[in-house]
Amino acid sequence: MPISAARLSALVYLLFAGFLVATAVGSHNSTTVAIMVASVLMFASCWASAIHLLGGKAALRFVLIAVCLGWFAEQMGASRGWFFGSYHYTQVLGLQLGDVPVVIPLMWFSLTYAGYVIANLIVWQTPVYRAPSLGQAGLMSLIAALVVTAFDLGADPYLIRVVGAWTMEKTDGHWFGETLQGFVGWVFVSFCIVSAFRLATRHVPLVPTSGFKRRDALVPLAIYGTGMVFQMALGDPPETRAIAPFAMGIPLLCALAGLQRWTPAHQGAPA
Repeated sequence: MPISAARLSALVYLLFAGFLVATAVGSHNSTTVAIMVASVLMFASCWASAIHLLGGKAALRFVLIAVCLGWFAEQMGASRGWFFGSYHYTQVLGLQLGDVPVVIPLMWFSLTYAGYVIANLIVWQTPVYRAPSLGQAGLMSLIAALVVTAFDLGADPYLIRVVGAWTMEKTDGHWFGETLQGFVGWVFVSFCIVSAFRLATRHVPLVPTSGFKRRDALVPLAIYGTGMVFQMALGDPPETRAIAPFAMGIPLLCALAGLQRWTPAHQGAPA
């Protein structure tokens, strides 16, 4: 039996509430368990939100594309130095698949989904939109990739310096322990994930659940905003705390403005 819109809304917000609690716990005690719980809840709430906005089949395609491509990019990075520079993961993030902690590919889905929704809201004032041409689809994917990478500006230094999630072989990467190449890799991999999803659903109906409201599109924005607030409050080194409100805050505010113009009743029209 298909899940009702009301129950799906409740599930989305329950998962997001769990994500907030886990994030708060992790901010005071950065243990492996707290990080893993927050990552899994973020993944689950984004997947539930994607089912709500995209439909079950399209949401599953997004998850599979992001998780598989995200794992491949990280595995090639950790083992061969592709995309992000030479680095290796520690045991801080728990169970690994190959050389990559399991939670990392889950994060790739959560962040690229948030970037996808934010980019659509900025340009089209709707959380889901099928670009009419391949050129516009590429442009939208690039905007989403830049939104995702803005998150990484403050997250990477924190994960390296405070959490110790991975170790860079090049100690002076010109960005608080991270390499500038890493950000090029983030843009490229994020672009590939969002582009692949757009291509995979180019001729597939995007069918949202019936009866959902504007607030149901807030979950990916709220998760992105939570990351911004976390970086502003606890970013390390402290210089990174001034970056988040501009790098992440500007696209987030633009997306919120776009959300105000969105009419849920017209969700399926442009698809």
